[in-house]
Amino acid sequence: MVTVSTRILTMAVAIAAVFAAGSAPAEVQTERAIEQYSCKDVMRDPSPHREIAIAFLHGFLLGKSGESKFNIATLEQQTDAFMERCLDNPQEKAQDAMVKVKK
Repeated sequence: MVTVSTRILTMAVAIAAVFAAGSAPAEVQTERAIEQYSCKDVMRDPSPHREIAIAFLHGFLLGKSGESKFNIATLEQQTDAFMERCLDNPQEKAQDAMVKVKK
């Protein structure tokens, strides 16, 4: 059985490829910054890639906070709120949108 933490870790590992493939210009960039991605970038990706990007944002902010525990139901609610916020504010930075829904 795959645990949620294993699934999130797997998603986080795959995130670099998702972001690079999702909005890469003609010239390949090897380094990206989380701040570069807007809600529109995340929401434009097909469902599996979007899920990975959202899981990555959750994990990134969890790690940044210094915490290691999380509530699955809360993450699900925050994910729904993030998606709604991004649909309403496509130009907002994805990281900023996630920070706001986590408050």
